[in-house]
Amino acid sequence: MDILYFIFDNADRILGLTLDHIVLVGIAVGLAILTGVPIGIAITQNEQVAASVLYVASVMITIPSIALFGLMIPILSLIGHGIGAVPAIIAVLLYSQLPIIRNTYAAINNVDPNIREAARGLGMKPMERLWAVELPLAVPVIMAGVRTATVMNIGVMAIAAYIGAGGLGTLISRGISQTDPRQLVAGALAVSLLAIAADYGLLKIQKRLTPKGLTPGTNGAAHDHA
Repeated sequence: MDILYFIFDNADRILGLTLDHIVLVGIAVGLAILTGVPIGIAITQNEQVAASVLYVASVMITIPSIALFGLMIPILSLIGHGIGAVPAIIAVLLYSQLPIIRNTYAAINNVDPNIREAARGLGMKPMERLWAVELPLAVPVIMAGVRTATVMNIGVMAIAAYIGAGGLGTLISRGISQTDPRQLVAGALAVSLLAIAADYGLLKIQKRLTPKGLTPGTNGAAHDHA
């Protein structure tokens, strides 16, 4: 009951930290989409380059977040941003690359060759085929990667509270340092609910962006790639 009372008494504060968390993750994943999708498209042209890029992205995601924050502090301190939102956003941006690049690469590679041939037969140039045919068909798989990256990094951003990034991790870190289970549980619960809500919301967007001609089974296949 103490935890419920704490949540009700601090609802405004928790809401404010939740909004901060959403902004931080949103900026990081948004930047990851702007970089990861073009990289995923580009590496479809060369299998060796694709293998190298995916390997580097795979290695990056295995680095513990605390270690990555520690590595960035002295580097970003040179420009006055060793702690705070900047290293947190960069870390989440890096962690988001693998699912987005991998899913984009897989989606473009798996477009039905017959559809590509039909587009060529209509006189479409490569860039026209990409924008008008391949990307629309690839959307479900790409969005599955975005969903994976978002849900995963909502948790990573909570850890970033230890370097002063703010967000819901503030409740968790204070709960630990002050031996206050109310803050700890409230923060953990809020992070979990936010991850569930984000996944559900992105699934709705994924379904809306999926071309009507695709079968319902496409979405399941997309999630398997994630």
